[in-house]
Amino acid sequence: MEKKLHRFLESNLLNKYLVGDTSVEETQEVERYIKNFPEVATAYEKLQHNLELIAKVGAVDVPNNMLSNILDALDESNETKVIHLVQNSKTPWYSIAASAAAVLFAISTLFLYQKNQLLLDENNIVVDEIFDLRSDIQNNNAKLDKLSREFNKLNNPDARKYVMSGNDRAKDLKTVAYINPVEKTTMIDVISLPQLPKDQHYQIWAELQDRMVNLGILDETERELRPIPYMEDALALSIKIGTDGNEKVTNDNSVAEISLKDK
Repeated sequence: MEKKLHRFLESNLLNKYLVGDTSVEETQEVERYIKNFPEVATAYEKLQHNLELIAKVGAVDVPNNMLSNILDALDESNETKVIHLVQNSKTPWYSIAASAAAVLFAISTLFLYQKNQLLLDENNIVVDEIFDLRSDIQNNNAKLDKLSREFNKLNNPDARKYVMSGNDRAKDLKTVAYINPVEKTTMIDVISLPQLPKDQHYQIWAELQDRMVNLGILDETERELRPIPYMEDALALSIKIGTDGNEKVTNDNSVAEISLKDK
């Protein structure tokens, strides 16, 4: 429906309808869109307003003394002899008036054409702005919905919060883990991570009874709550410094650790 509405607004039917240049079927279609779609009604009202402005700008006021001048000219012509009219080589006043009217009409036509083109361009801009606005609203609603779901997880009474602070090797490190053993979900929130050399990165690990499991890489640029794998029987969570191409796990590269057995 949105694509169909977009095609209608770009079809120039609104402009044709505004100047009475639509067929019966086109008129019915335009009136149905105006009635059922607020975006079309808004665009139509704006076109009407712009057309009124154009009409006001292009309007030419008739001089107040025009009628009296015409009457005086007629009186003078009635009093003039025929031979005098034949010998008079001057251009009649009505020929000059007709020529001036033709020039004025041509100028007005060109002016209205240019204004109509500007109106069409402005209409297309309005259409694009309407769809950009609707897209922004949809994106914002999606973000708000995502945040709402995340906050619901954090406020769940079954969720447990674990703050992980860095040791002497990474004093500014701070992350927060939210574990829900009922829904079996784990969320991690990166608050701050000290800078590392390009070939190193932070990894989060889960300690099980007999092994360590890598749950993924923590990135300073990912400053948002995100899920990580849930480990059923995890005894602790730890953050270690890993090197590209080397996944060896030792206590020497650990920078933060939290026990999960006391909660």
